[in-house]
Amino acid sequence: EKNRQKLLVALTVKNTLITQKNNEIQESIHYAKRIQQAILPPKDLVDEYLPDSFILYKPKDIVAGDFYWMQQKDEKILFAAADCTGHGIPGALVSVICNDALNQSVEEHNLIEPGKILDKTRDIIVHVFEKSEEDVKDGMDIALCSIEDMKLQYAGAYNPLWIIRNGEILEMKGNKQPIGQF
Repeated sequence: EKNRQKLLVALTVKNTLITQKNNEIQESIHYAKRIQQAILPPKDLVDEYLPDSFILYKPKDIVAGDFYWMQQKDEKILFAAADCTGHGIPGALVSVICNDALNQSVEEHNLIEPGKILDKTRDIIVHVFEKSEEDVKDGMDIALCSIEDMKLQYAGAYNPLWIIRNGEILEMKGNKQPIGQF
């Protein structure tokens, strides 16, 4: 009977420790979600620049490797949908790096053409991951567009562009070169 009570106490202590650790991990992941959501363009900004648009964003996990992006530069509205390597926390970390690389390409390098933005973004991402002692081959697939005066430009890395016109779906395929180390 004493051994059974000791075993029950030991199991209760272990269960309590596991529950505490799980709660800490969940709190950390939810905090990471708030940080990741901060890089996404706010809905009112999207509505202002693309009033007849919608965003379908359904991460598989609490945090995700997918993100959408938007910038206004000169008279152009730039927007993208991206899918980074990895899911969950690793994918979310890659998405923050890729989002930052897109921002640098536009804000610091003053690029506004989708193809040139993707080329520079790839250079930045490769440079970031080159610093690692590990062989990091992460990056993203992306569809990037710009709109100015009802003229649409598109560049894609694996991700296509779908245009719905007169009830018909037109697909423009992206290049078979991801943004990142290949």
